[in-house]
Amino acid sequence: MHTILILGGGKSAIFLLDFLAKSCQTKSRKLILADINLASAQEKLKNQPNTEARQLDIEDVAARQALIKETDLVISMLPAFMHPLVAKDCLEFGKHFFSASYESEEMREMRSGIEAKGLFFLNECGLDPGIDHMSAMQIINRAKSNGEEIISFKSYCGGLLAPESEDNPWKYKFTWNPRNVVLAGQGTSRYIENGDFKFVPYHQLFNRLETIQFPGLGDFDGYPNRDSLSYRKVYGLENISTMLRGTLRRDGYCKAWNVFVQLGMCDDSFQMNLPKSTTLRQFLNSFLPYDPALSVEEKLGNLIADFDFPTWEKIQWLGFFGNDLLPKTSGSPASILQAILEKNWKLYPEDKDMIVMQHLFEIKTPEGIKEVRSSLVCFGEDATYTAMAKTVGLPMAIAVDLFLDGKINLKGLHVPVIPEIYNPVLDALKSHGIRFREEGELYSPT
Repeated sequence: MHTILILGGGKSAIFLLDFLAKSCQTKSRKLILADINLASAQEKLKNQPNTEARQLDIEDVAARQALIKETDLVISMLPAFMHPLVAKDCLEFGKHFFSASYESEEMREMRSGIEAKGLFFLNECGLDPGIDHMSAMQIINRAKSNGEEIISFKSYCGGLLAPESEDNPWKYKFTWNPRNVVLAGQGTSRYIENGDFKFVPYHQLFNRLETIQFPGLGDFDGYPNRDSLSYRKVYGLENISTMLRGTLRRDGYCKAWNVFVQLGMCDDSFQMNLPKSTTLRQFLNSFLPYDPALSVEEKLGNLIADFDFPTWEKIQWLGFFGNDLLPKTSGSPASILQAILEKNWKLYPEDKDMIVMQHLFEIKTPEGIKEVRSSLVCFGEDATYTAMAKTVGLPMAIAVDLFLDGKINLKGLHVPVIPEIYNPVLDALKSHGIRFREEGELYSPT
């Protein structure tokens, strides 16, 4: 009997848990969910057969290693910085390892050891990264097998609200790690466009937008992710002239978010210790020039270029022009901003989220240049069974199931960019409503 261990039972784990719990019942496997909160783990497993909840402090080395020794395969749903810790234990004790997070340098340093022990370690098998890799590589390899050349590739993804739940001016609520949203884009974004390398510093990032259209859903703003250049090698497109990976937000979000960036509210490098009586208005004012003759609104309008009404409305809706007390008065500006946003961007139980992803290819074919647009739209069911949890959890659950079934017969350190992984996973995802719509148009005939 195979034993699967899942470490961490957070928001993104619900579909992963449900899928593997059902699979374990039919295939005589055992599923263990270990979490710091035992009651939460028990609730998520719902007393299903062949499942067991365990309480675990991941920093308790002896307890963690003892639990890993009991299992055959470990899935880490912990914060990304903890993955190497778990992966090292898996390597030491000869256990397979899966995660949805980016493959770290620490993980790469284990490559030879993983191969020597005949283990399978799979990272980047969630949504972004994950489904983005798999769906892109399917198109890339198909084009190559047809003797065609990819000359441009842009890929965008966003975790947003379904249209019926867009009940605030931002058209946004948190469906994943709030801290990652607040700190998004820090550092310089790098990509290549028409052969020119582009480097976008943080203070310019939310002005450098591209409009992306989804039929029936309207326009979205896309901004570049931090590092698109490294994916030329990952995708086997070392000589491509355009490569850009980016994030999607609703129209107007980025312009308003840029206000926080320009003010310095997203800074996580220093601590503020404000009086307990500090209001949101006073917090905003602390980032503005001193001028007793002008109101906070006037000073902000003078400081921020093109501070139009839709932008003002978004800032006002969060309460920054009012006198409500700050929900948090000690911490970095970014952590205080996060506390404000968590209060306002909270999903209601009936809210539905939405995942949107789009690949835009330009492919040189014997007939001419063909533009291929491959789009994914996935809607959540409610605030628990979200599209985010579905698209993060199901690819990994399916990959684990396929591996234990012997249908993925690989060893070593991998991300899902090879057909042996992405073809069966993408096929299985279709039965769960996760499928891409592909359109092609020849726009420059030879």
